[in-house]
Amino acid sequence: MIKRELPATIVYEDDDIIAFVPLKLQAPVHLLIVPKKEIHTINDVSDDDLMVLGKLFLVAKKLAKENGIAETGYRLSINTNEDAGQSVFHLHMHLLGGEKLGLMVSQEE
Repeated sequence: MIKRELPATIVYEDDDIIAFVPLKLQAPVHLLIVPKKEIHTINDVSDDDLMVLGKLFLVAKKLAKENGIAETGYRLSINTNEDAGQSVFHLHMHLLGGEKLGLMVSQEE
């Protein structure tokens, strides 16, 4: 359940998904795409959640196109638990783009 406790610029909403601009941008285009159903992490996803997970990706595709980054490229990221950087324990997808993005992790050999 999304509580709307903080002010946000909502860029998409339907019965299952809400997407908004985060408070701290990490790229020129940075959106959070969130299922309204309470799912803490990707580890908590069940077979009943398949539709909403698919919808996350379809909304990401739509928003990438609307923001002019579908052709140049963008990154979708879901962090799971603390070691991966998850700080809000409600499943959400980051859509990042609008510039050449660096590597996500070190490529050291």
